[in-house]
Amino acid sequence: MINKTVKNAQEALRGVEDGMTLMLGGFGLCGIPENAIRELLRLGVKELTCISNNAGVDDFGIGLLLQQRQVRKMIASYVGENAEFERQLLSGELEVELIPQGTLAERIRAGGAGIPAFFTPAGFGTEVGEGKESREFNGKMYLLEEWLKADFSFVKAWKGDTAGNLIYKGTARNFNPMMAAAGKITVAEVEELVPAGALDPNMIHTPGIFVQRIFQGEGYEKRIEQRTVRTA
Repeated sequence: MINKTVKNAQEALRGVEDGMTLMLGGFGLCGIPENAIRELLRLGVKELTCISNNAGVDDFGIGLLLQQRQVRKMIASYVGENAEFERQLLSGELEVELIPQGTLAERIRAGGAGIPAFFTPAGFGTEVGEGKESREFNGKMYLLEEWLKADFSFVKAWKGDTAGNLIYKGTARNFNPMMAAAGKITVAEVEELVPAGALDPNMIHTPGIFVQRIFQGEGYEKRIEQRTVRTA
């Protein structure tokens, strides 16, 4: 069985260059590839197209890449909690393609499945549909949406084995499995790395066939984006 383990994030991101398209898993700050993002900052690569549900917050996650002006274009479904993302969008400094969340997920899934395009009703009759082909099916209008793929996909899992098989924990699964299938090179960082064969095959979410490099991450902050508590 092929051992896909690399020593660290530095080795895992070998080959990342300016102008590439990257997918980064996560939803808000949940399940984001923190080690890979830190290494992207250290490398200083620029003119990136980043595909992610959102762009983290101002001082964490993809928000750090935006601060350093490393991102040329964001393909996302949510601006949300990132004031710098919003500022760059409104000022025209950052090219942004906002996509309905379900459509974003399906475009990524289609990229991994080898499906170049599909029809969806989401966005028809809105700005989302401007310039896109539309067609009627059973009396309802649909938009043609194309797949999304990436030069590198960076995903974060709870456990992984040396063959690249991955298990995610709870809601940290989010966009990670579909992004793992849609990258030319998929890099997985895991909290716990175990020998091949140690994982229950029935529990694996991402088969190792989709992963080219895997390493055990470190220093996870696992921030809470918005803490909500009940008053006493």
